[in-house]
Amino acid sequence: MRAQTLPAASGWQWVLGGFAIYRRNPLMLSLLVITYWFIVVFLNLFPMVGALAASLVIPGLSVGLMQAARNTERHLPVAIQTLFGGFRDNTRTLLVLGALYLLATFAVLGLSTIADSGALLKYMLADSRAERALVEDADFSLSALIVAAGMVPVLMAWWFAPVLAAWHRLPLGKSLFFSFVACRMNWRPFLVYGLGLLIVAAMLPGLALGLLLSLLPGLQELATTLVTLLMALVIAPTVFASFYVVYRDIFGISEIV
Repeated sequence: MRAQTLPAASGWQWVLGGFAIYRRNPLMLSLLVITYWFIVVFLNLFPMVGALAASLVIPGLSVGLMQAARNTERHLPVAIQTLFGGFRDNTRTLLVLGALYLLATFAVLGLSTIADSGALLKYMLADSRAERALVEDADFSLSALIVAAGMVPVLMAWWFAPVLAAWHRLPLGKSLFFSFVACRMNWRPFLVYGLGLLIVAAMLPGLALGLLLSLLPGLQELATTLVTLLMALVIAPTVFASFYVVYRDIFGISEIV
């Protein structure tokens, strides 16, 4: 595996590249993202087992969304079954990646108990408002900082791991290793990319909502619905498509198919 080191400006180009792919097939990409969300939400309806099942399938479904973006860029067919195409190769590694990511997340959350005696962990695992109310007055600032810092290396290791496992048939250890190294080599464009996603996925919808509320002061629910549709049908597919652009630019387009 050979990853390229790209300039910081590439981060914004990744966002624009995701939108360029989205514009080629907006309806199907939006449908695939909604289907992805529906599957994850449905699985999480089942206590404990559902969260584990969702974690297991997320890597494969994420590869399916990247496959859809790649097919769209290459003018190849995209259908609902494309979402499940990520499970075609190296399925076992993808499932293990999902399970390990869940364990790593819990491990990082466990570190937060050093700062708040487990208040944040209890809040995250609470099943009801009553359980959250017992700890919601706690100070989460330090524990949240610990979690944020701890999740950075986890996200770096898992960012490219699913697609490296599925498209390059890499084993578990190598998928995580090469993903971490590629992210470390490109921390500058990733920083710009993160800022770009913050603008596109948070600031712009917030501004749009504020504008709609000023124009339609008596129709708050309508304004909120319109912004939610914007995020679900435009912004989310653009973000998922940009994940493929990030992979393509850093690792090239010579992946095994």
